[in-house]
Amino acid sequence: MKASASELMRLLPGKASERWPSGAPFIAAMAHGSMSVELYAPIGSDQQTPHEQDELYFIQHGSGTIAIGESQYGFAPGDCFFVGAGVEHRFTAFTQDFSTWVVFGGPKGGESAAALPESTDGSR
Repeated sequence: MKASASELMRLLPGKASERWPSGAPFIAAMAHGSMSVELYAPIGSDQQTPHEQDELYFIQHGSGTIAIGESQYGFAPGDCFFVGAGVEHRFTAFTQDFSTWVVFGGPKGGESAAALPESTDGSR
């Protein structure tokens, strides 16, 4: 399977709906088993709500700030963030060219923290 950010960006925003009156800011790229990948490119503000699965964000373009729970982090292309299932998170400030890959995976409710490998800074 292959997905191209430049090809997917041409399809955004997606179809307008009651939830997304200006058009959906994401598009499905691929899926396999419990894993799915989307390209996410909100315009103006980030209106997402917590998800049922664990998520990884791989920043593609742009810069800004992401709030995950009570923490805030600056981001730029090449950065990666983990967000556990059900955790409040939002991109609170971002440039107009912002886009990110989002990988959803694992069971609804998320994986057990005990099963996660140690990160490079020794935290989980």
